[in-house]
Amino acid sequence: MFRALPLSFTVLLTASPLLAQSHPLPRTHQPQPTTPAITVADLMTRLYIFADDSMQGRETGTVGHVKSTAYIAREVQRLGLTPAGDNGGYFQNVPMIRRAFDLASTITVGGTTLHAGTDFVATARGAVRPIDGAQVIFGGTALDTTNMLTPEQAEGKLVVLLPAAGGGGRAAFFRRRGAFRAFYEALSGAAAVATIADAIDPATVQNLTHPREGNVFMKSSDDEPGAAQLTITAHAAEVLLGGSPESATLGKVGKTVTGKIIFNEQAAPARNVVAIFPGSDPVLRHEYVAIGAHTDHTGFTEGNAVDHDSLHIYNEDRFAIVGMVSRGESPTSEQQEQVAAIHLNLDSIRALHPPRLDSIRNGADDDGSGSVTMLELAEAFARGSAKPKRSILFVWHVGEEKGLLGSRWFSDHPTVPRDSIVAQLNMDMVGRGAATDLPVGGPDYLDLVGSRRLSTELGDLVETVNAAEQHPLKFDYRYDADGHPENIYCRSDHYNYARWGIPVVFFTTGLHGDYHQVTDEPEYIDYPHMARIAHLVFDVALRVANLDHRPVVDHPKPDPNGVCRQ
Repeated sequence: MFRALPLSFTVLLTASPLLAQSHPLPRTHQPQPTTPAITVADLMTRLYIFADDSMQGRETGTVGHVKSTAYIAREVQRLGLTPAGDNGGYFQNVPMIRRAFDLASTITVGGTTLHAGTDFVATARGAVRPIDGAQVIFGGTALDTTNMLTPEQAEGKLVVLLPAAGGGGRAAFFRRRGAFRAFYEALSGAAAVATIADAIDPATVQNLTHPREGNVFMKSSDDEPGAAQLTITAHAAEVLLGGSPESATLGKVGKTVTGKIIFNEQAAPARNVVAIFPGSDPVLRHEYVAIGAHTDHTGFTEGNAVDHDSLHIYNEDRFAIVGMVSRGESPTSEQQEQVAAIHLNLDSIRALHPPRLDSIRNGADDDGSGSVTMLELAEAFARGSAKPKRSILFVWHVGEEKGLLGSRWFSDHPTVPRDSIVAQLNMDMVGRGAATDLPVGGPDYLDLVGSRRLSTELGDLVETVNAAEQHPLKFDYRYDADGHPENIYCRSDHYNYARWGIPVVFFTTGLHGDYHQVTDEPEYIDYPHMARIAHLVFDVALRVANLDHRPVVDHPKPDPNGVCRQ
């Protein structure tokens, strides 16, 4: 949403209003033994461990994420929960890979050979179609849906494209998502798709041939290979087309190529953590109320470390101005002027604490808050007096930040019968929500998404349980509206259950200025608020687990393999 500012960000004139607030919690916290009760102290102990620098940002496919899931598994084993992963353990391995482009790849046209790394590079998610013997065809300008090839024209060809018109920023990107999908679906039968670039950047070559640890994706299980995506130089385009691409007309047929695109794959560590608290009823214990959150975050920053404290204050001030601007929309000119007018008094900040450089995105709220709240609920069930009739299924998902991959894998390959899951309660970012975090936030704030989209009864039940809480929360349903541009219903792990017709509730306190920044740290979490949400989710889970029937599904079920539309 917002790129971290470099250290040169020091235009400092007036003090930020946030400096007047109370000092945040300590940067470190001494762990204390946890208890069966849901408490602020327990949540702090767990989150300061889980979102510590030692977890290295918990990016999927990295050692840091392995460490974080090992911590969760140790905790649920200590609590005596039943393992429900692979082979009688707590882990469900998710088949992810790290893929490197091989510079032995070649493309030859007549007597001219194009060389990998200088004339072209390639990427692909799954198996790739062979290009040997493919005919070249000019496909116009990328993303231009008004003048593009038909699927029949593209079938089996090596399609050469001019680059898409640039500019427009984030809002333009989201407006063009539909064009992207439509354009490349028309080219889906091509042997390969090659887009012209000004040059092949050496840094790009390095990244593609030596991908970093967290550059992972799901290994394709499809037998059908797809089109490799090439980036080529203008010289390479002229060789392929037999002339200048700028003067080419749509559908112009070029040369026939020989050669091979080669990738090297390496398995990447990725795993869900799955555990069960068995139900007390001999019949209903074979049904499950699922509770979920995601354990992964986004690892390290790219480039230099940033000044944590000034960045945190700037992010908060900026989000207070533009935090309600939805995807596909741009800030107003007035909002842009207000953002430009933000200046920080560095002397005032340094009076509170010395500068500190930071490069680790610890994800305390996203989604350390949901992950450790699940541990708190697990201990409350395992060591407390409540004896739910149905079993409670805890799934800590991997790969949410990579595209909901861990929840997709679990819902496609559940370790309990899928139709035995009667509801799924998902938590993603439940540690903030104050007015300083979100323009509509407050001490009782909580977003609910999806609670009535499949089951009116489940949504009503959440309202009833909340009303009976000692300190009820105030639900905000604005992000659950049909067609909302943020598309929240489709953007977290609950949807991978909903697509199979399982009723869901998504609990979140929403975005804030520290989202996906190095400043998403345990010291900024509102633990009393988080504890209230934990109590609510516990009570909802217990109520559903003790119903004498499954929550009634009274709305149409989606196509599990279709595209999610909010």
